[in-house]
Amino acid sequence: MAIEKELLDQLLAGRDPRDLFAKDGLLDDLKKALSERILKAELDEHLADEGADGNANRRNGHSKKTVLTGTSQMTLAIPRDRAGTFDPKLVAKYQRRFPDFDDKIISMYARGMTVREIRGHLEELYGIEVSPDLISAVTDAVLEEVAEWQNRPLDAVYPVVFFDAIRVKIRDEGFVRNKAVYIALGILPDGTKEVMGIWIEQTEGAKFWLRVMNELKNRGVGDVLIAVVDGLKGFPEAINAVFPQTVVQTCIVHLIRHSLEFVSWKDRKAVVPALRAIYRAMDAEAGLQALEAFEAGHWGQRYPAIAQSWRRNWQQVIPFFAFPEGVRRIIYTTNAIEALNSKLRRAVRTRGHFPNDDAAMKLLYLVLNHAAEEWKRPPREWFEAKTQFAIVFGERFVGR
Repeated sequence: MAIEKELLDQLLAGRDPRDLFAKDGLLDDLKKALSERILKAELDEHLADEGADGNANRRNGHSKKTVLTGTSQMTLAIPRDRAGTFDPKLVAKYQRRFPDFDDKIISMYARGMTVREIRGHLEELYGIEVSPDLISAVTDAVLEEVAEWQNRPLDAVYPVVFFDAIRVKIRDEGFVRNKAVYIALGILPDGTKEVMGIWIEQTEGAKFWLRVMNELKNRGVGDVLIAVVDGLKGFPEAINAVFPQTVVQTCIVHLIRHSLEFVSWKDRKAVVPALRAIYRAMDAEAGLQALEAFEAGHWGQRYPAIAQSWRRNWQQVIPFFAFPEGVRRIIYTTNAIEALNSKLRRAVRTRGHFPNDDAAMKLLYLVLNHAAEEWKRPPREWFEAKTQFAIVFGERFVGR
């Protein structure tokens, strides 16, 4: 400890404490010194290997190279060899950025910051000037990772998969179009969550959904016990065409939200409890009776479109009533995907619109990956729900 204290005293001697962490302060000096020491050690090892192979090679001075790090811009003295065969690992021949610099840009981009905001952040905090093209090049490198992620193998069985969408403005053929981006969030048998994929809708209808379902099957999904969707036309048929045993359930949260679109603000607090009587009924028959009572009551008469909406979706609401309370809570408590969508919408809002599908996909992938890092445990309801899944679905759940 005495040696460490003496070394620190030497390093700090004559320095203003306020400048230690500033640009070109002590930490930047140490980073530069350490980097040059590593480069020198790399050349020593290279020359030793060359000598062992019988090649006559020796040092040939240094060259200057400016590189970007996560916190500063640094000019290094890069050692050279006479034969020109030395290619350092720390800073390769054509490398101008340390890996942590790229990671920092990607992290900021994943948090929804725009290119302009990233530039301003780097300049304000670290005094680093970077071009928009460099930031785009760094984030574009993620596209290969996106393609690999989108085609990765999936698990054989998912007890529940939520399919949801957000609307994104994307330039297409000279026009800014309002495209739907669909996300599949799967719950695995142990209760943990996984984003299975992202799809930007090119053509509407059953053909698109059939393609998505076939893609999931080709990536290894053998069975989905319950698919929770938001009432899109042609979606239930596409799911059952590929996964015939899957129970397709209309998302209750979406149905409630859609119902409230017909209701004035001052009436919403009163309408919600009236709707709760429908989806919390004991079984499908009691649920239908509650719907009929709502339809004939004050709020049903005042807002007839609500009951009509529930009746149109009733065939996809009915499966919900066959499950015990533990499973029901997993299905209609869609906090996981709602929280995910909130992060995505916040990131998308700062962009206005995207120049193409790839730009949208890149941002959404990074935001989803960043969000997934926070998923550490299954929902509280899962312990009860998995017992019910084992009873209701038998071998389809426990036999995998």
